[in-house]
Amino acid sequence: METEVQLTKLASCAGCGAKAGAGTLVHMLEGFRTHEDPRLLVGYDKSDDASVYLLDDETALVQTTDFFPPIVDDPFLFGQIAAANALSDVYAMGGEPKLALNLMCVPEQMEPEAVREILRGGYEKAYEAGAIIAGGHTIHGAEPLYGLAVSGFVHPKKVLKNCGAVPGDVLILTKPLGVGILTTAAKAQMAEQSVMERIYRQMTVLNKAARDIIVRYPVHSCTDVTGFALLGHGTEMAQGSQCTIHIQTECVPYHKEAYPLAEMGFIPAGAYRNREYAEAGVRVQGDVSLAMQDLLYDPQTSGGLLFALPEAEAGRCLEELKEEHPFAAVVGYVTKQEEAFLVLE
Repeated sequence: METEVQLTKLASCAGCGAKAGAGTLVHMLEGFRTHEDPRLLVGYDKSDDASVYLLDDETALVQTTDFFPPIVDDPFLFGQIAAANALSDVYAMGGEPKLALNLMCVPEQMEPEAVREILRGGYEKAYEAGAIIAGGHTIHGAEPLYGLAVSGFVHPKKVLKNCGAVPGDVLILTKPLGVGILTTAAKAQMAEQSVMERIYRQMTVLNKAARDIIVRYPVHSCTDVTGFALLGHGTEMAQGSQCTIHIQTECVPYHKEAYPLAEMGFIPAGAYRNREYAEAGVRVQGDVSLAMQDLLYDPQTSGGLLFALPEAEAGRCLEELKEEHPFAAVVGYVTKQEEAFLVLE
């Protein structure tokens, strides 16, 4: 859909690159009083993707929310991407999204039809996920924002957490990196339209199919790779699991067009926040270029799942994943805790 006002021109930052830094959030939450409840299976103490609350022996409630400024100018596409990104946190916990609420901020310059198209994009993606958008909240503000608050369900014994990786596990990533760098370059008209169409398609892909596959395997730890990048989310996994994660950089899938753009300096602001948060716990071992490191710190919007499972199960799982996610790859392995949380090889 063509709009008189380009959505990305109304926003100071885009997509998951707008997220506040992980380290900043930790300090913001320090010292707050909160109730303790044994039914709260997953809270924010492990920096996981969603909260999980036990309802009964067979059912746990999964709750999450995510919203951000436009990463594309097409309002329908923006709605799809924002909804897919919000739904992803439920899939990362092994859950099934069921209910959602719209979260929206509308600037005065936006045409009503553009607002409707954003919402239509969200509804279409929620419908694909099998979830119902049951309402929401809209305000006026300086920048357009859209996303969802999502509730889902999971069996209490089948919750996937980001803190269970064990030595001997291998790590699989389901979607290639480079989204933040390429969307940054696109703003300067330095990325080809055919490349960006591929990126946009990737961002609309739900992690449902990947979730459906990995829950059939003994996965020890899982998260989705979004605004904190591979290294930010990897750091949270390593810290929570009290282990060290080794990233085999030559195996990491990424869009090849992003590498030369990273060398040219098309790095989103969120990547610098991610580096500031994670770099102290990262050891670079061997010849890993700065451009490659930038790809690993690059914030992803509606990125793939990163999960740890026993090496003996990885080959079969990866073979299944590639039917839905052809770029899926083994990207590293887990050892006992060393001095660094992450080692780049």
